[in-house]
Amino acid sequence: MNTWLTPSAITWMHRANPVLKLLFVIGLFFVALFTHRTDFMFYQAVLFTLLLFWQSGYSFWKVLLLVLSFGLVFISSSSTMILFGKGDVLWWEWGLFRITEESFYRGIHIGFKSVTIASEGLLFVLTTSSVDMFYALMQKIKLPPKYAYSFMASIRLLPMVWEEFLIRRNALRIRGARSLKGPRGWIAGIKMYAVPLLSQSIRRAHRVAVAMEAKAFDGNGRRTYYYPSRFSRYDPLAAAIFIAAVIAALALSDGLPLFHITDVRYSANT
Repeated sequence: MNTWLTPSAITWMHRANPVLKLLFVIGLFFVALFTHRTDFMFYQAVLFTLLLFWQSGYSFWKVLLLVLSFGLVFISSSSTMILFGKGDVLWWEWGLFRITEESFYRGIHIGFKSVTIASEGLLFVLTTSSVDMFYALMQKIKLPPKYAYSFMASIRLLPMVWEEFLIRRNALRIRGARSLKGPRGWIAGIKMYAVPLLSQSIRRAHRVAVAMEAKAFDGNGRRTYYYPSRFSRYDPLAAAIFIAAVIAALALSDGLPLFHITDVRYSANT
């Protein structure tokens, strides 16, 4: 599992500062959110998906497996608008389902928007270590260490919680415990797992909190960091890649429009 999650190459995006990437991804999210031109949205989805293949550092087939799930994202996000959206030019109607020209284009626009946001977020996740991100947040935007280290500790504790769940499940199997069927069985199963796991998690969280307080992780004093977070020459390169992708999408939407829809929002007067 660790090998599968290890990138095969280190790209510019990996070397860029996490805070810079986070700010750009947030900005790109709002660009996609307030884009109402379908051609611009389509080319954003295409270019950021290609950027994911280029800069993620993972092998082609691994990224392809992740990108294939974008099809499900596209269908799930666009189908509701296509089938139930408003519109004047009726294409097909059956019962509650009503597909119009306006709802169809709005649906695929939302689908492209979902793919764009998914590719941008996945690019950030695949090229950013959680530890590096929290160190950068502490050093660059002054996030209190008690919050940053608490998040890092909780991430480290998740595998331990999963291991305890497996131990609990195996112990119940050895003892021959069988859950009942129906709602009563679900409630009994939750009690068998939730109470022991919750009590263990509370004890472990208390021990971690005491240890962090003893090590002065409350943020009251000035701290030094073993992993300094610095800006480097790769930061403007990463910023240029993000900006170039948006500019290229805008230029392609002007030069090679596919849908010729300037504003996909529905207006009853049009």
